[in-house]
Amino acid sequence: MLEQSFNLKNWLKLILSSLILGILGGVTGAVFSLAIGFITTIRFANIWLILLLPICGLLTVFLYQKLKISGAGTDSVLLACNGKEKLSPWLSVGVFISSVLSHLFGASVGREGAALQIGGSLSSLISRLFRLNQDQSEILIRAGMAGVFSAVFGTPVTAFFFALEIVKVGTIHLKSVIPCLISSLSGFFTAAFIGAHPERFTLSDVPDISLHIILKVAILTLLTAFLSIAFCYALKYSSKFAKQIFKLPYHRIIVGGAMIILFTFIIGNQNYNGAGVNIIEHIFENGTFRPEAFALKMLFTCICVAAGYKGGEIVPTLFIGATFGALISSLLGLSIPFGAALGMVILFCGVTNCPLASIFLGIELFSGVGMWYFIPTVAVCYLISGKISLYSAQQHKFKYI
Repeated sequence: MLEQSFNLKNWLKLILSSLILGILGGVTGAVFSLAIGFITTIRFANIWLILLLPICGLLTVFLYQKLKISGAGTDSVLLACNGKEKLSPWLSVGVFISSVLSHLFGASVGREGAALQIGGSLSSLISRLFRLNQDQSEILIRAGMAGVFSAVFGTPVTAFFFALEIVKVGTIHLKSVIPCLISSLSGFFTAAFIGAHPERFTLSDVPDISLHIILKVAILTLLTAFLSIAFCYALKYSSKFAKQIFKLPYHRIIVGGAMIILFTFIIGNQNYNGAGVNIIEHIFENGTFRPEAFALKMLFTCICVAAGYKGGEIVPTLFIGATFGALISSLLGLSIPFGAALGMVILFCGVTNCPLASIFLGIELFSGVGMWYFIPTVAVCYLISGKISLYSAQQHKFKYI
């Protein structure tokens, strides 16, 4: 076993496959990211497209059935990391097309869930090409997640730690460190070369550390941690309820699309359709937000995920965290952008159970500003949220003393 672990030929093959996977993931992630941006612009210019959301849903279900990937998602990728499931190379095609369609017609979904699935699916293709063994293939799945996540969101260090942490909470998969690092960096630089711009927000008004600021930040942290638990439960039980009421996926996705159309017209705008990055940007640029925004985004996201629209929940999570953090900070007398930044990072940790990735997400998104607040708030949220997360396939290796 020790000889096999340090077999030079095997490791060189794994390193080379990680590099190729990172470049391929960077190209795919960049095209995906640019496509989402282009599609979102089209949707804003043609608000009537929301009326076609149920048809988009039908196309999604049909596509997944034809590609024989029905039921596949991020949990499937996590299970594949432990050899408990096989990933189809067609998953990357299905989630790419269906996620772009979801954004075009106004489903409240994100991008990173799709990125993880695309990365995992591409890794299965590379594994077959290089004839990797089971252990190497499982490592490469993590590297695939890191590469495409890095390319799509432009956060290579976050993607690196996320891929290492997400499968088994409380542990770092040491064998995957070098492959994930290579894939994440190569994915990031490839995407940047193609023209995909990383997400960055300007955070300038960070308060000095004092006792009353610490107390206010502690309140915001506790409330956001409990919100992360509520959001995870809402997603879980809304999906369970939808499957109980509507047995066929075609019915679920049509009804879910119709509900989104109805709520969009009741609200009178499309602030809660799509990923919602523009709303997050408004908070940091203008300090403006709607107090009910976090609750409405939760509602829209739960409906879309339960119905079966593809894309993921991470960007909606950042939207919910930013608007909730802005609301609580305004009530506590803190800077609104500062509260929004904390809300994003804390809620991300609460729903993913990836503390190191969450800390570096804050550092990368805000160029290091406010990092000393991210570390303790993430640690507290990590302890409070416990084993609750977006991903039922996660394994939990930590325990309280």
